Amino acid sequence: MKLGILFSGGKDSNYALFKTAQKHNIVCLISLISENKESYMFQSCGNEFLKLQAKALNLPLIEVKTKGEKETELKDLKKAIKLAIKKYGIEGIVSGAIKSNYQSLRIQNICNDLDIYSINPLWQTDEKNYLNELLKNKFEIMIIQIASYPFTKNMLGKIIDEKTKTELINTSDKYSISCVGEGGEFETFVLNSPLFQKKLQIISSEKIMESENGGYLQIKEMELIKK
Repeated sequence: MKLGILFSGGKDSNYALFKTAQKHNIVCLISLISENKESYMFQSCGNEFLKLQAKALNLPLIEVKTKGEKETELKDLKKAIKLAIKKYGIEGIVSGAIKSNYQSLRIQNICNDLDIYSINPLWQTDEKNYLNELLKNKFEIMIIQIASYPFTKNMLGKIIDEKTKTELINTSDKYSISCVGEGGEFETFVLNSPLFQKKLQIISSEKIMESENGGYLQIKEMELIKK
């Protein structure tokens, strides 16, 4: 089956791609470029380097801009999916939703309207096991945005390795938040995965803090290098 994947550049969409590609033919990436950092549907941080990830994956990328306004942004998502159907003949959409009914239901409704499949390979997965699977499969994941207590500036730019994984799990247990950022506690950007033909390397970046527990890593320059 020919599928397109809703692609943010973060760990969830990349891992959903990895899992689905083992059984189906992923023919394109679909990214919504949101102007609104508070979008209910789309990640806004790191969008400017999605083309490099697409190049590393050797997959075409459809990018559609959206103002990121609640509910109306779904019209832009539907527009992007219709474009993928027309251009690449996709028969379904893959998404990386884990527990967000808000996202999964809206994607499902759009797919129903367009008479295509909606596939959620990570749905209801155990979060701690998921972190283990990411490391086991050698995903290189960087935290590029934080939006929740008790995360602070030192978390920005961290690679999720065994040490950081333990820190995330301990923080989750102590403060009752998601250890994979499913509640928007943090966002990620993937620098390397089993499907990347080359890996990404950040050349220059800056940590921008908007509050004590909210900020992002502004990536200024990035390049593809050999794995």
